[in-house]
Amino acid sequence: MFSSGNAYDVALRRPRKARPSKGGCGTSFEARRKRGERLRMTLHVWLALVISTSFAVAAEPGHFGYGKPATPAEIAGWDIEVRGDDGAGLPAGQGAVAKGGEVYGEQCAACHGTFGEGAGRFPKLVGGVGTLTHDRPELTVGSYWPFAPTLWDYINRAMPMQAPHTLSADDVYALTAYILHLNDIVPADFVADRNTLPKVKMPNRDSFVWTDPRPDTAATPCMTACADPGRVTITSTAEGKNLTPRTTGALDPMQPK
Repeated sequence: MFSSGNAYDVALRRPRKARPSKGGCGTSFEARRKRGERLRMTLHVWLALVISTSFAVAAEPGHFGYGKPATPAEIAGWDIEVRGDDGAGLPAGQGAVAKGGEVYGEQCAACHGTFGEGAGRFPKLVGGVGTLTHDRPELTVGSYWPFAPTLWDYINRAMPMQAPHTLSADDVYALTAYILHLNDIVPADFVADRNTLPKVKMPNRDSFVWTDPRPDTAATPCMTACADPGRVTITSTAEGKNLTPRTTGALDPMQPK
């Protein structure tokens, strides 16, 4: 007779199996390892849920919860666009040709040459008039650029190359006036400002094509009730307008050496 123990063990006349205590000597190393892995996995999942919930609470709907709205002063620092054709966006200030010569000698001559002729592989700023149809055209301020305010905008954005945005508006006006004078576009007493600069007529102004002559760009886009493809005809192409390389004719006969 059994005086104590599990009822099922008594009924089946089976002795109870010994259960080793948790973490005791009877627990195998593999079992302890698996329990540790399960515990670590549970902790990782719990931490991930806590972190994601914290971000969801902190972030506004539709945002990632970092950064801040740009201040008016920060926006103004990037709002420096100057339109070429009418000079819209030019700031207050002015600069004369003589002052521009001084600034040019300090900030620009090392790369662009003493008189804008270019130093080393740095680009020329002067000359090249009449070369745009040559095999090696020289795209300088005097030969190519269509608008004087665009020159102010470029200098203001990117020059000097090693320290852009360090020139004052007056210095940029003075440099613009000096470079235009080097190209014989303005006289030696010219003073550049937001009123005089847009009135400067650049030599290549009338050689730019401001409307795209390609027929495909004149089509009206549509999603419904579009034109019948069978009734569409080609009335003109870019052929002969010097817009794109030729796509017809004999293949290039040159062979690699």
